Amino acid sequence: MTRALLCGAVGLACAAAVFPVYWMLATSLRPTRDTITYPPDLWPRHLRWSAYAELLQTIPLGTWLGNTAVVSAGVTLVCLVLSVLGAYALSHFEWRGRGPFGFLLLVTQMLPEALLVIPIFVIFRRAALLDTRSGLVLADAAFVVPVGVWILKSFMDTIPREVREAARIDGCGPAGVLWRVTLPLSLPALITVGVIAFFDGWNEYLFASTFITTSDLRPAAVGLASFIGELATPVELVFAATVLFSAPPVVFYFLMQRYFVSGLTSGALKG
Repeated sequence: MTRALLCGAVGLACAAAVFPVYWMLATSLRPTRDTITYPPDLWPRHLRWSAYAELLQTIPLGTWLGNTAVVSAGVTLVCLVLSVLGAYALSHFEWRGRGPFGFLLLVTQMLPEALLVIPIFVIFRRAALLDTRSGLVLADAAFVVPVGVWILKSFMDTIPREVREAARIDGCGPAGVLWRVTLPLSLPALITVGVIAFFDGWNEYLFASTFITTSDLRPAAVGLASFIGELATPVELVFAATVLFSAPPVVFYFLMQRYFVSGLTSGALKG
C-alpha cells in the first residue's frame, strides 16, 4: 500500500513537471482560436506546422538563436578557464589573503544583477562594450565565475594530497599537476560548472535588454519578449518560438547528464 502511494505521488509529480512542456508543444501546433476556447482541449483538434514555417520566414529567429549560442559558448569558455584557475589557487596553494578572497567571492553572490546594471552600463560604455556580444559574455561570466570557483574548489579539496605529491616527484610543476592530475580527476565538477554557465548564458535577458540596441544582435530571450504586441499577440508563434528556444538546452542537458558523477578519485591511490 505504501509503495503504491509512493509510486502514485511520483507519477503525479512527473505529470505536473511534464504537462507544461506538452502544453507548450500542443499550443504551437493549433490556431489561437482553439487555444482560447473554454474549456480548453487537452489534445489539439487540428494539428498544423504552419506556425513554425511562418516563424522562420517572417522573424529572424535563426539569427537570435545564433547570438544566444555564441553568448552561451563564450560564457561557458570564460567561466571554465577562470574558475579552474581560481579554484586551483584556492585549493592547492597557501597564500596570504586566501580566506578573505574566497569569502569575497561569496559576497558577490549577495548582490542581484538588477542592482548592478547601471554601474556595468557605465563601465561598458567607456570600454566600448555596449551593443556587443562580448559585453554580454563578460557580464554573465562575472556572475557565474564565483559559483564555478567554489564548486571546483570543493571538488579539488577531495583530491588526495598524495596524488599531487606523486606527480611532483615525477617532475610535474604546478601547471603540470593541474593539467595532468587535477583536471582529469575534476571532470564531473568541470561539466557541472560548464552546464551552469551554459544555461546562464542561454537564458540571458536582463543585460541583453539593457545593453543591446541592434535587432540583429539580440539573443533569443529578448527576441521572444518582443512578440508581445500592443493589440494582439500571436500565441501559436510565441509557443512555436519557445519550443525552438527550449530544445537546444534540453538536448545539451541530456547529453551531459551521464557525466554528472562524482567519486572519480576513489581508488586513485591503489596500486
